[in-house]
Amino acid sequence: MRARLLPLHAILIAALIFGLLVLGCERASPPQQQSATESTIEQVIKRGVLRVGMSTFVPWAMKDLKGEFVGFEIDVATRLAKDTGVKVDFIPTKWEGIIPALLTGKFDVIIGGMTIRPDRNLKVNFTIPYDYSGQTICAHKTQAAGFESPEDFNRSDVTVGARLGSSSVPAIKRVMPQANLRLFADEAQLYQELLNGNLHAVVGSLPTPAYQALKYPETLFAITSPFSRELIGFAVRKGDLDTLNYFNNWIRTVEAEGWLQERHNYWFNTREWEGLIQ
Repeated sequence: MRARLLPLHAILIAALIFGLLVLGCERASPPQQQSATESTIEQVIKRGVLRVGMSTFVPWAMKDLKGEFVGFEIDVATRLAKDTGVKVDFIPTKWEGIIPALLTGKFDVIIGGMTIRPDRNLKVNFTIPYDYSGQTICAHKTQAAGFESPEDFNRSDVTVGARLGSSSVPAIKRVMPQANLRLFADEAQLYQELLNGNLHAVVGSLPTPAYQALKYPETLFAITSPFSRELIGFAVRKGDLDTLNYFNNWIRTVEAEGWLQERHNYWFNTREWEGLIQ
């Protein structure tokens, strides 16, 4: 007896129904979860060390007579590591290359008095502010005789120096656009050029210009009223919300304690620490 063949349209309908059933089963099956990328703070805890990128600026970070790092940022990073239950490793980095070094994983976070700026924010994420700063002027008494305000330096016959990659650079361009600008990678060289009379002034974040003027009163003077106010934050790699959340809440906690203000007052409003570096 010959088997009866199904019409072609019946076969097509059956195939369509089968396909829909398979597709429905696939959609009903829960998707496989992809392994989440480990956050920086998780890596820090596993490693047992917080790697901090920084650069030397008085009094944010500097070496004492024993060769150890001291300063406001050093206190902040050391307390952060202690509260996290890990050790801290300071990685000195030239300021102009510090963001690229963070992005390549040389360290976990920048804690170095970095001003929160939109151009930087395109490359890194910032925490909430934990400190503030402002631009002030240290000038040569002979070269800048009679100068009393930032506007006095806005002349084509004036040469102003600043740290390469610092927030002083856009501040100078905004307030003193006519002045000649010279940039230096090293802070010590910057102020040595000023002392040598090769610059009319140096623009820097407070309190360094005032500190330098007090250190060399016969040669330098300071215009201590800041002509800008800047917010300072930690910088981390983009997309790491867990690490950003942890740092933000740590900042809120120590700020509420009054610890941040106490450390700021010690390093920026007193000279009790000068014996550590002289």
